This record gives sequence, C-alpha cells and structure tokens, in this order.
Amino acid sequence: MSQKVYHLSHTDLDGYSCQLITKRCFEHIDFYNSNYGTEIMVRLEAMIKAIEADDFDDHLLLITDLNLTMQDAKMLVKMVENSKSKIELLLLDHHKTGADCAQAHDWYHLDVHRCATKITYDWFVEQGCDLEDLERYVDVVNAIDIWLKERDEFELGKVFMRIVSGAREVNRMLFTKENSDYIFYLLESAKAYIDKPAPHIQLDDAIHAIKKRFFQREKDDTLENLVSRYVVEMLTQKRDALSVYYENYKGILTYSIGNVSIIGNDFLVENPDFDFFMDINGRGNISFRANHKADVSKISKDVFGGGGHANASGGRFEGFKDSFIYEEIRTQIQEKFTIGENHGA
Repeated sequence: MSQKVYHLSHTDLDGYSCQLITKRCFEHIDFYNSNYGTEIMVRLEAMIKAIEADDFDDHLLLITDLNLTMQDAKMLVKMVENSKSKIELLLLDHHKTGADCAQAHDWYHLDVHRCATKITYDWFVEQGCDLEDLERYVDVVNAIDIWLKERDEFELGKVFMRIVSGAREVNRMLFTKENSDYIFYLLESAKAYIDKPAPHIQLDDAIHAIKKRFFQREKDDTLENLVSRYVVEMLTQKRDALSVYYENYKGILTYSIGNVSIIGNDFLVENPDFDFFMDINGRGNISFRANHKADVSKISKDVFGGGGHANASGGRFEGFKDSFIYEEIRTQIQEKFTIGENHGA
C-alpha cells in the first residue's frame, strides 16, 4: 500500500500552517498537535501506536515547529527501532534550542532564519508539491512568527495569529480531528483576505462571520448557540466514552469545554437519561450543571468540598493530576466519585 503520514506540529499559527501545507501534499495523513515540553512525547507515543495499528506499509512521522531534547530524540529513535512498522523520521524546525539534536541526527533539519511554515513550504516544494497558491500565505506567517515588523504582511499576521489562539470553540483534547478541521477552515477562509485593501482590518472585521459559517447548518443563530449545537452533537456521539457515575446518577465529563452553562444545559436537554454535566480544567476547577434530576450542589459539596445551586455548582479537585490524555482524567474523577460514595455509606 502507499505511504501514510503522521504529522505532529505546534499549537500556534506556525504549527497549524505547517500542517496546512502537508495537507496539500499527501493523500493519507493524520494530524497531531502539541505544546512544548512533556506533551510532545505523549503525542509521539500515541502516533507510534496508531502507526502499528494501521494497514499501511510505509510511514512518515513528521514533526514541525517543535524542538526535541536529546533525551526526547533518543527515546523516539528507540521507539522507531523497536516498532515492527516501517517508519521514516523527518523534523523541520527553527528553534535554536534543538541545535544539539540537529547535529546528532540526520533526520533533524534546523534553520533559525525562517519560521517552521516557511521551512516546511520550501522543503515540500523541493520535493515536487504544487504549493504556489500558498506562497503569499507563507510570507504572512513568516513575517509574524519571526517578528519582521518592517514587512507589509506583519499586521495581517497578527490577525492570523489571533485567529488560531482564539479558536477555542472546538476542544482539542475531546475532538482532535474536528479541532484541526476547524482551524484549517478558519485559516483557509482568512487566506482569501491577503490581497484585499487593508487586509488586516477587513479580516479583523470578518472573523465572527467566518466562525459562524463553519458552525451553521440550517437556520442562522448566535455564535454561542451554533457552537453549542455543534458541540452537543459531538458529545452525544461520544457520550458512552465520556460517562461517569456517582451513586445512582449518570453524568458526562468534559475537559475545559468552555461555555459550560449553555453547552451543559443543551446536552442535558438532548440526553435526558443523563443526570448531570461536569467539566474540569487543568487546575482541577470543576463546574457542574443539572436539569432538575440531580442536586449537583450536594454532589459538589460531598465529593469536592464545593457548593452552589441545585442545577449549577462548582468545586475544586484537590490533588488533581492534569493529563494530556482524557482517559486518565476520567479515571481520576471516577475514582474520586467511588471514594465519595464509600465515605457517604
């Protein structure tokens, strides 16, 4: 069979723009994203597992806009060597903190004078990819990412950068592919403004409408309501994998979902067999919502030392260990609920 690409990149404009380029170059490609630090190896381990489970003969594991430590690189090489799958490594980056790795590994390509998007663009143009229509876009990303304030594209780049940093409507942990698709849509739509007069102002004015177009299915509505319907539909599809239980109550657990009041209540209306909606963030702060079926103020008080109203409460999970893997977070919550049940017995 043909080659499949697994592409890991950063979570900013430069990182997603690298993937916008490779999306044009390969028929079979899966996207992963990571912040700097320990999340990188978590994502790489998940990618190796996915590679070993697929039906492709050849694989390219591509990393862009992320630098590896010497220890990271050593671990990655070992994972590739121990894998039964055929895996080629390629890393394209511009962070000088990866200089020692670049000297040690021939698959690690470093250039501190261009952003990762520009490096990726130039690399795949040399490989024969037709990317001519992305050249101006790449110039915009390069201008803002390496801070070329004298370039005409700089102000537009600031707006592009905010588009990615503000794309919080689709949660990356719970909806990995949908999150990428959303950001790609925003960037592709924004790209159309590059050659307009005063493009940074026109794009700034258009961002809200661009977002609404992504979420709108039939009738128009506020962005908050459109987003809620979209997210609730996805949560409903994944509800079994997101379920948690306390005493005789069934709830759904989300992670930093945003707009908990709207999304939580809409989910409970659409899924009346659920008794509560629960969201936790990386600091262990918890929000509960209910629809007259469970007293979440009591659950919050008994389990997390919190409180509030019967249908809207909050608390804090002391000792919560944040994770990049949802299943690990869900396990912690379910164990905490089980302890709370035992204490109440």
